[in-house]
Amino acid sequence: MSAIRCRGVCKVFGDGRARVVALDNVTLDVAEGEFVTLVGASGCGKSTLLRLIAGLDEFTQGEIEAGGARVLAPGADRAMVFQNYSLYPWLTVMRNVKFARQLAVHTRDRTSADVEVASGRADALLGLMGLTQVAQAYPSELSGGMQQRVAIARALMTKPHILLMDEPFGALDAQTREVMHDLILHVCRLEGCTVLFVTHDVDEAIYLGQRVVLMAPRPGRIDSIHPVPLPPKRTPAMKHSPEFLELRGRILERIRETSGLRTDFDLLEKLSKHVTA
Repeated sequence: MSAIRCRGVCKVFGDGRARVVALDNVTLDVAEGEFVTLVGASGCGKSTLLRLIAGLDEFTQGEIEAGGARVLAPGADRAMVFQNYSLYPWLTVMRNVKFARQLAVHTRDRTSADVEVASGRADALLGLMGLTQVAQAYPSELSGGMQQRVAIARALMTKPHILLMDEPFGALDAQTREVMHDLILHVCRLEGCTVLFVTHDVDEAIYLGQRVVLMAPRPGRIDSIHPVPLPPKRTPAMKHSPEFLELRGRILERIRETSGLRTDFDLLEKLSKHVTA
């Protein structure tokens, strides 16, 4: 059974001359427990597709299912990490992380056991993210990278069946990003979470993903799908393996082909002749 199932999904913004086809006939299956990454040039609809699966936007045509149920709105089975943190500025780090769990237990009679479980999981997640020392701080007191780690901890708080991540590590420094790669792989494998992960970084896409889905722009569509020939347990040394480098080169080349981002040396030569001092 697929955790995520998209069939002929289209998304159109505007009408008339302002009409933009953001996604056209997207069909994709993500298996239970699978980690799939989405790459492609800007404007190919990666983030739009993620928002449709999350139930945050309505698709124009097609069908999307999550966990066997048709997606019509956001659901408790899905959690999303955005590019821009989206933390509540009036809540501390700890209360931000606990918020999703507290919201869930308000739908039934809240017990002391619920509170205890929420506190224990929040403590563990903050420890994993290296945020224990700032648990009582407010988002405005944190760096962008720390805020994003809070957002990731909050998304994991409810043990979501499906985790949707939109460039979640973009604000992190290189060293922290590598640690977060291994952490998110370990947590999702441990809890059996299905992940759909958007990134512009091809190395990141290959290192994290079991499959890399390459999307093309104008209109946004799936161009190709690349299985990753690496074992489930990843190590940084794999980034230098022949298999990794071969797949990296193939995906980068295809991104250039689909986006038109090729270097035109004739135009560069022509430009250089018109450069004045």
